[in-house]
Amino acid sequence: MTRVAAVDCGTNSIRLLVADLHPETGELKELDRRMEIVRLGQGVDRTGRLAPEALERTFAACRDYADRVRALGAERVRFVATSASRDAENRDDFVRGVVDLLGVEPEVISGEQEAEFSFTGATRELAGSAHPGPYLVVDIGGGSTEFVLGDDRVRASRSVDVGCVRLTERHGLRGPATADQVAAVRADVDAALDLAADVVPLDEARTLVGLAGTVTTVAGMVLELDAYDSAAIHHARVTRSQVDGVTAWLLAATHDERAAVPVMHPGRVDVIAAGALVLRTVMERTGAEEVVVSEHDILDGIAHSCAAPDRRP
Repeated sequence: MTRVAAVDCGTNSIRLLVADLHPETGELKELDRRMEIVRLGQGVDRTGRLAPEALERTFAACRDYADRVRALGAERVRFVATSASRDAENRDDFVRGVVDLLGVEPEVISGEQEAEFSFTGATRELAGSAHPGPYLVVDIGGGSTEFVLGDDRVRASRSVDVGCVRLTERHGLRGPATADQVAAVRADVDAALDLAADVVPLDEARTLVGLAGTVTTVAGMVLELDAYDSAAIHHARVTRSQVDGVTAWLLAATHDERAAVPVMHPGRVDVIAAGALVLRTVMERTGAEEVVVSEHDILDGIAHSCAAPDRRP
């Protein structure tokens, strides 16, 4: 077993997984998993730069993660940065800060690499289960959404620039949404799906797998949980009609009403409606009657890649 630490730094959140992994069997024993909403992508769609306050929030989380990685004695660390830092003109400031705090350089990966990590993390447990392949894994992030189709390996993938933070900032979808705002978001998502469909045959999957905070929060609402419960949410099956109902409620709700939802993380309150609208549109476009929700995603895929025999510390 190899003790690894994986960090996934996205547009909205930064997450840490420390685990013992067997490089050949893929067995994973989770030691610590945590998440902070840092909104690294604040304003990137408008300014093209990472805001100073967003960088400081991210570096504060990195300090805490560095302490935890050292305390647990991880042998290998991999830090992957996604959409926001790909887009930013001042991404070198971000890279230098992470190196100073964690001692590793963040890998600003491509959308295709991001999709492959998400697919590995989400589907490794599904082989031989009641959920048949091919799988279409949809990872709804803050700045982008990844689509990846495959069975035991990736067949096709595409990253498109629609995510809950980007769409919320672009269309002001923070309070009860107007019909014009919903139509504008839908137009952006439909255009992104056209781009994805040029590469990924969206209608060939037998199982739709949904990842990340938007999907898990929607699942928690459908399950009417009194508090966020990863075990209850992992591999829950949520129907399209249930997604429709939750999305309609979120679009009509005030900020305070969303904040009062027991499973809602405070950092998702103002962006969850846009994310749910992405999920609903994807299900309509693909014809999926349900989505299988996975708590294992890009973070687990990063950890698995980190433990590979040919992966250097």
